[in-house]
Amino acid sequence: MSSKTVAEHLAQYGDYHRDRRNVLTHLIGIPMIVVALITLLSRPEFAVAYLLLTPANLVVFAAVIFYIRLDIKLGLLMTVLLWLCLSLGRDIAALSTTAWLAWGIGLFVVGWVFQFIGHYFEGRKPAFVDDIMGLAIGPLFVVAEVVFMLGLRQDLKKAVEQQR
Repeated sequence: MSSKTVAEHLAQYGDYHRDRRNVLTHLIGIPMIVVALITLLSRPEFAVAYLLLTPANLVVFAAVIFYIRLDIKLGLLMTVLLWLCLSLGRDIAALSTTAWLAWGIGLFVVGWVFQFIGHYFEGRKPAFVDDIMGLAIGPLFVVAEVVFMLGLRQDLKKAVEQQR
């Protein structure tokens, strides 16, 4: 359990992402990686009572709890976005094994290529190298950046900027 606030997490992650080109590559790469992981974790399916579960469902459930505990508004937005990723991942997982793996691995690799191109521009290693929590904060950072670009949650944006 993290004792950091959402502003502290976003500020720490943001310290590794000051170059706008890096942020742009993350806006593309991180969603690709999230969809890839959820897709790859959408098999196997197993039944528990009347529920049909996958490893993806369990990972998303844990992530949603983490995000909601950090910030209710962003957490609820992340819940909707991750549910959409689950839906897409389930559809891809329903394809043939070859297609499922091609999409899952392909999205994962291309997403990471975007990440590393961004960090080339940044001239700094990815945040998760110094703090493994960066892997969980990355998707939230992308969503928060879009929210800030839309002029929303200016209170949080200001709090993040004060942490830097």
